[in-house]
Amino acid sequence: MRPPAPGRIPPRPTHAPGAAPHPGRAEDASAVEGRTAFPGERHSPSGAALGTPPAPVETTVRLRPVPPDPGFATRHHHHAWPPPSPPESLSGTATRLRPVPSRPPVRAAAAVACVVLGLGLIGGAVTGSWLTGDSAAEPVVPDAYTTARSLWHSVPVDTLFPRTLKGDGAGPGRADRTWTRVAVAPDSACADALPAPLVRTLRPVGCTRVLRATYADSTGSSLTTVGLVFTEGDRPAMTALKTRLTTGRLAERTDHIPHTFSVEGTPTAGFGERQRASWTLEVVDGVPVVGYAVSGFADGRTVTDPQPAGAATVTGAKTAAAEAGLGFEAKGIATRIEEGLRTAATTTATAAPR
Repeated sequence: MRPPAPGRIPPRPTHAPGAAPHPGRAEDASAVEGRTAFPGERHSPSGAALGTPPAPVETTVRLRPVPPDPGFATRHHHHAWPPPSPPESLSGTATRLRPVPSRPPVRAAAAVACVVLGLGLIGGAVTGSWLTGDSAAEPVVPDAYTTARSLWHSVPVDTLFPRTLKGDGAGPGRADRTWTRVAVAPDSACADALPAPLVRTLRPVGCTRVLRATYADSTGSSLTTVGLVFTEGDRPAMTALKTRLTTGRLAERTDHIPHTFSVEGTPTAGFGERQRASWTLEVVDGVPVVGYAVSGFADGRTVTDPQPAGAATVTGAKTAAAEAGLGFEAKGIATRIEEGLRTAATTTATAAPR
């Protein structure tokens, strides 16, 4: 007979030694008397067992060996399996059947794996950007073009519209001119500061805000309103707009003449729509801004034939605007305000943190 597995109790025989088994028949009393009782087994006064031994508390492989039933060998004519010698390490405590290799804690192993994976991803990204020259991996450095979009609310008014402008060689015959700021408008919505046809023309670039100021020349004979229209357009969009204004000649249409800005109680009080004599309208180079200037007589006279500055500054022009030099006034003031805007954009971009 094959010995029972370690940790299990051998089955009790159901018949006396040498007797044939009888299903359903009670066990012979003499066989019971000749057997050693299980630990904890209860007996009747006649010696018969009243119940089976209690099951072991543990049922896992960590059980300590259970000695075989001594009566099992007595009740059989063949040799019983020899009881195994308990290991030397057994001293009433449970032992493992085979050594279990120690493992590092699960959290520590997961943390190490995350660190290794993270370093691999970072290294791969850096290597990939180095090999491909991916510009997205490089920090974004602000330039004057993008910085200029926010200048309408972040730059002092005296920077964008100085109190005094010097126009060396800006007048007819390259005469020097000087202009003094008379009034400054609060930042305005495009629909309030510009005529409707011009607002529609600017719609593809997203007109954001308009800044305006009005200057008077040193003789007090002319007034000029200068403006900066800030847009959301990118470089291609602004290039397309510039083509429409120049090649498409939209900048020369009278329905695109910007509004004047006047303030009651100042020399600009009589400077309105009917006083507009000459104007300039163009995309400012290097920034997403449209610059303009519109000039007229300071005495409030009405002009019936306004003329673009480009035509009013041509030698031999005979219009009222040309003879009064109002085309030079518009171009001279617009040029200096636009130069100041580009300088402010460059300075702001340079000072921005990298």
